[in-house]
Amino acid sequence: MNYNEYYAKSIVNPGEFWKEEATAIEWYNKPEITLSEDDNGYPLWYKDGELNLCYLALDKHIEDGHGDQVAFIYDSPVTQTIRKYTFSEAKTEVAKLAGGMQSLGMKKGDTAIIYMPMIPQAAFAMLACARIGVIHSVVFGGFAPHELAIRIDDCKPRMIITASSGIEVDKLITYKPLVDEAIELASHRPKKVIVFNRKLGARIPFKKYDVDYDAVVYGSRETPCIPLNATHPLYILYTSGTTGKPKGVVRDTGGYAVALKFSMQKIYNIKEGAVFWAASDVGWVVGHSFIVYGPLINRNSTVIFEGKPIKTPDASTFWRIIEKHKVNAMFTAPTAIRAIRKEDPNGDFIKQYDLSSLKTQFLAGERCDLATLAWYNQHIPIPAIDHWWQTESGWPMIANMLGVETLPIKPGSVGKAVCGYDIKIFDEEGNEAQANQQGYVVVKLPLPPGTLLDLWKDNSRFNSGYLEQYPGYYFSGDGGYKDDDDYIYITGRVDDVINVAGHRLSTAEMEEVVASHQSIAECAVIGINDALRGQIPLALVVTKLNDGIEHFQLEYEITHVIRQQIGAVASLRNVVIVNRLPKTRSGKILRKLMRSIADGEEFQIPSTIDDETIIDEIKAVLIKYEIGTFNKNNTLNK
Repeated sequence: MNYNEYYAKSIVNPGEFWKEEATAIEWYNKPEITLSEDDNGYPLWYKDGELNLCYLALDKHIEDGHGDQVAFIYDSPVTQTIRKYTFSEAKTEVAKLAGGMQSLGMKKGDTAIIYMPMIPQAAFAMLACARIGVIHSVVFGGFAPHELAIRIDDCKPRMIITASSGIEVDKLITYKPLVDEAIELASHRPKKVIVFNRKLGARIPFKKYDVDYDAVVYGSRETPCIPLNATHPLYILYTSGTTGKPKGVVRDTGGYAVALKFSMQKIYNIKEGAVFWAASDVGWVVGHSFIVYGPLINRNSTVIFEGKPIKTPDASTFWRIIEKHKVNAMFTAPTAIRAIRKEDPNGDFIKQYDLSSLKTQFLAGERCDLATLAWYNQHIPIPAIDHWWQTESGWPMIANMLGVETLPIKPGSVGKAVCGYDIKIFDEEGNEAQANQQGYVVVKLPLPPGTLLDLWKDNSRFNSGYLEQYPGYYFSGDGGYKDDDDYIYITGRVDDVINVAGHRLSTAEMEEVVASHQSIAECAVIGINDALRGQIPLALVVTKLNDGIEHFQLEYEITHVIRQQIGAVASLRNVVIVNRLPKTRSGKILRKLMRSIADGEEFQIPSTIDDETIIDEIKAVLIKYEIGTFNKNNTLNK
């Protein structure tokens, strides 16, 4: 199959293209109307079709004779547990939980929040909701009660499903008291809270609304799947917004099912029966699409990993899991690879394991610097394939579509536009940019199936945030460019582009250069305010263990190579060494937070931050080197 022809078909006649792709899944009632519009003129897919995602994920495979195939591989180095569930076993767990939820009053159209660690019961809860038409909203288990309360008030769940505890490396995190506090903070009151007791010693304060998970499951009968309209919301997934209030991205059922089946086969090139591992969390979009729904719809064994790439117990964890479970394809974030690289720069752990089962390795979630790619390709015989998508899209937008045609990999590029995504690069006036000219990444409407349906009960914000800046196009919020071969390069969020003396420069591009230095394990380049140039870049770097390079030497070498590779216009003069960079629990570096600190602006510490003490560490470094608005007395320069 030829990529160019296949892609062109999806753009020229999207209705016909996605009508054909919809035949890859099983419908209760096949749609006659492939593409239409809602009352606001926004595209709808398969509006007269009926199906059920839980049926596609579990029941169908059992009916086809694959009930004994492993569906879930739970690998928890933090509890030293490995547990496998076949499709038949998983279906029993899910169907009984769904039946128990119905007996507690849950019905189609109700909402439920799932606040759980990376355990099989989190996936069971998602599938149980899908089975009976309950709209689930999975909230990442690391969120504090205040953030959970915001989500409770926004989606107004009738039920919360949680666990007694999670584990962060070697620390027990009690979940139930956090849920109770969130309910007290919220205006809305859920009717019931189902609690799965992990029996790890965590305190479980009892409330009148509590119900024991095991009692619900084992005291219930299996309930069948409910046929649902293709446009019925499957879930609400909250993502960060520029206003500080999370945005509730709404995903449909039918378009999402078609898109995920398409993704597994045409993008990831995963055959039915293979083992797929997305090393993420069910609280993020990757977990929804490629830990739970995508692999199961494609009849793949999916890995649920409760641990970290390092410290559980060390940097060998990923390679152990690949060998142990014969993983065929893996998906992770560049942050994980960088963490492993820092702990094992020579790849000594890698050499101890048989990775012959691994056929493909995908990276996404953030930009992957060339140094990380080079390190990976040096030590792993399977090339790392970068690709790009968003919570809003739900599945890849730009990739190397391995199931269609394997195209050459260009380091630094996330590939070419995926079928259905008519991606353009626009300047600020809405004109299409020339090749190699940076601009805004936009997608011509209609977006393909499986992308966001709306924002939960906030259509005006949906329109203003995504559709109004360039009418007829979805605005991604990211910058990038296409080269002469239509390969696409993402330069980062548009607020990561800085203006130095009238020149728009990508901090991501500078990070590529900084990260290439042999002493650097990880880095972030941010733009800070400068009275003369408007903004100037600042590089914060983490050096490799036991490197021993002196600060002045590192600063000289990095500023020199920046001048060489980007030019004097970049004006990078300051390089500071820090012990670590502030990140979310999912591994994303909080560049905007560091900019606010350096510029002396008011800021809120995000609830997703890994460790609040790092804020004072960053301040101390800026004070030491008199960078930004800080002086040596720890006061702001006026």
